Amino acid sequence: MSENTFRPANMALAVVGISLATFMQVLDTTIANVALPTISGNLGVSSEQGTWVVTSFAVCNAIALPLTGWMARRFGEVKLFLASVILFVITSFLCGIARSMPELVVFRALQGFVAGPLYPMAQTLLLAIFPAAKRGMALALLAMVTVVAPIIGPISGGWLTDNYSWPWIFFINVPIGIFAALVVWTQLRKRPEAIVHKPIDYVGLALLVLGVGLLQVVLDKGNDLDWFESNFILGATAVSVIALVALVIWELTDEHPIINLRLFRYRNFSVGTLSLVLGYAGFFGINLILPQWLQTQMGYTPVWAGLAAAPIGILPVFLSPLVGRFAHKTDLRLLAAGSFLVIGASCYMRAQFSTDVDYLHIAAVQAFMGLGIALFFMPTTSILLSSLKPQEIADGSGLATFLRVLGGSFASSLTTWIWHRREIFHHAQLSEHVTAYSPATQRYLDHLGGASQASAAQIDRVVEHQAYMLATVDQFTLMGWLFAALVLIIWLAKPPFFAKSSESAGGH
Repeated sequence: MSENTFRPANMALAVVGISLATFMQVLDTTIANVALPTISGNLGVSSEQGTWVVTSFAVCNAIALPLTGWMARRFGEVKLFLASVILFVITSFLCGIARSMPELVVFRALQGFVAGPLYPMAQTLLLAIFPAAKRGMALALLAMVTVVAPIIGPISGGWLTDNYSWPWIFFINVPIGIFAALVVWTQLRKRPEAIVHKPIDYVGLALLVLGVGLLQVVLDKGNDLDWFESNFILGATAVSVIALVALVIWELTDEHPIINLRLFRYRNFSVGTLSLVLGYAGFFGINLILPQWLQTQMGYTPVWAGLAAAPIGILPVFLSPLVGRFAHKTDLRLLAAGSFLVIGASCYMRAQFSTDVDYLHIAAVQAFMGLGIALFFMPTTSILLSSLKPQEIADGSGLATFLRVLGGSFASSLTTWIWHRREIFHHAQLSEHVTAYSPATQRYLDHLGGASQASAAQIDRVVEHQAYMLATVDQFTLMGWLFAALVLIIWLAKPPFFAKSSESAGGH
């Protein structure tokens, strides 16, 4: 049986195994976030030190992603996927038994690194085992996992931490990972694979580790250290920029680059990747600011903030299979543009929120945005992979995922920074109207029982509350303009989007 015609004995079981492993990895990017205060307290460190539990995972995960293509060719796609799952299970267990913060950070870093190949390899294997006509279905399944897992993460993380203990957010991966590995091994172990022995690009790897590692630290610590007011941030940024510029020059001239930047010569890969990265950054920013605003300003608990955001995953669960089934009959640019229109419209709806908005209204807008998310991942991923040769799929998937992860990191830091800056701006503007000569101020002071220190503090809290509301409106307005721009950008892609990829659907 040739590689291009290989099909697992039980397609449904193979899909479940691959999807479960991917779900486990994507879930782990957010499940630890809500447990950070508990972890920091139990291990006797500050909350600032506790954020390294997230940072160490993100840094090493980002570094491993571009290595995926080389590792897939060197060891085989199925072997790499299985090794990643097994090592992820082992490192998850080690995280659970960690008894100090340094131990936990080291194990989380290892966990992030071994998790790197999981998503690109899941994408590659699903494309390989599905017939060409059903390629969209494969990508739609992964899209569903990518949307649902980050939403379930904070809710399940909070529940496990409250009802059991924080190590269980890591222990839960062990049975899931073992089951997924056994299923994938039984279904795909006979898949033929061509092993290619190419030298590893050590210079590119060193520049990648230095550039991306420091960039991730800068993005994570920028807000805490007041960005470029800090000498550490200035120095780390300078070294990161120099390393990344050197990396681009080196990778474009090296015979065996660790990151195949030449893929950007394909128009669809460039347009599709740009749309994926910016779209995901916007999606990530929305789902970062909304829960923060609900918890810090609207009095929501972490679980209820998670439940308010969760309806975004309802429609993708039902619509993703339909999108995958019928996408090949539609212009993918139309689906992606529709996605950006819906998400942009949901941002406009949130820009109309006030401090009186209720839970049902917030959840309804999230559910509406789910329609856009259902149409987002599959078309953009299909477009960016459409022009690639079969042997370039793993490289392209790894590079696009790497840039998507970086896009999420940029979004995390920049949206938080912009949000706080806009709050300071609006706070200053609103405070100008709070004077002893203002009738509105006098009426409010009378309502509070007259001028006093307590009344002044209460007025300041009200001003801050409204300032954050206005900052949140500004944030969603900005997001709306981003998605409006993406509606235009996606039309720079050029069909056909399935013709060339039909040969790659079988494997490589």
